[in-house]
Amino acid sequence: MMNYQEKTRTELTFPDPALARSLFGTHNANLQRIAESSGAKIHARGNGVLVEGDSVSAELACEILNQLYGLLKEGYPVYPNDVDYAANVLCRDCSVKLKEIFLDTVYITSGRRTITPKSPVQKQYIDAVRNHDIVFGIGPAGTGKTYLAMAMAVAALARKKVSRIILTRPAVEAGEALGFLPGDLAEKVNPYLRPLYDALHDMMPFEKAGGLIEQGVIEVAPLAFMRGRTLNDAFIILDEAQNSTSEQMKMFLTRIGFNSKAVITGDITQSDLPKNRASGLVEAKKLLAEIAGIEFVFFSKRDVVRHKLVQKIIDAYERNDNQTADTQRQ
Repeated sequence: MMNYQEKTRTELTFPDPALARSLFGTHNANLQRIAESSGAKIHARGNGVLVEGDSVSAELACEILNQLYGLLKEGYPVYPNDVDYAANVLCRDCSVKLKEIFLDTVYITSGRRTITPKSPVQKQYIDAVRNHDIVFGIGPAGTGKTYLAMAMAVAALARKKVSRIILTRPAVEAGEALGFLPGDLAEKVNPYLRPLYDALHDMMPFEKAGGLIEQGVIEVAPLAFMRGRTLNDAFIILDEAQNSTSEQMKMFLTRIGFNSKAVITGDITQSDLPKNRASGLVEAKKLLAEIAGIEFVFFSKRDVVRHKLVQKIIDAYERNDNQTADTQRQ
């Protein structure tokens, strides 16, 4: 005999009509997103809603609505993506307080856009960067590892906590040897550094970023250029660190000087190194995990904050990898 959960009907009223409209979204689009995530049915009624569904789905929908309304009351602008992030977080753990995550401002861009964490792990990550001199952020693409590190770096520079930002990543040859690419050395390695420029330009006007790069206040360079230097009074980001060799990782970590902070990001499942070369990131994870003052933060596919299709793409590839591994073992 099948057990059916009892259906419930809950009415919520939001006192401020303007905030209620923002919560509901254009043509109630936000309510539809919450309904899809929670499994409940949500009907708008003036500045309130009627929530229908089984007890679990209805309670989840009400929690999402109430917490998002609380964010709006604090002046936080709730966009459709924020609705998805909130639903994703609360679907996993209804006890999470969104205010503790979403209201932690990392940086406000020149366009007045506020950069904040969007998941508990992102919040853990930025707290780790605030409180430790060396932080490793490890996990899949789209989890905000590099973007949030960049926001923290720009904020530190703006507040004069550091005098320069250094952005670096390994220039791993993937398909084409650098020697066969056109241009001088800078032009050859520039495509590898493009993602760092993109994140930087998302946080400050193109002209300002260009001026700071010309002055040497912001440096974007391949990892090999770090050799022999001592990096004082700097916020340093090593991106795509899974493509660093053991020797490169050791070289990089021993470059860090006084009043400097380093954030190392990467995905240990996506190394482009030759199969006979060990990843410096994998080795560092094994060797440095117990050292006080160094913090490791691990992201999962649940922390992906890009387009929601990215989550489905990651799931599809993960299933394929698992099926391939099972076939090879047979």
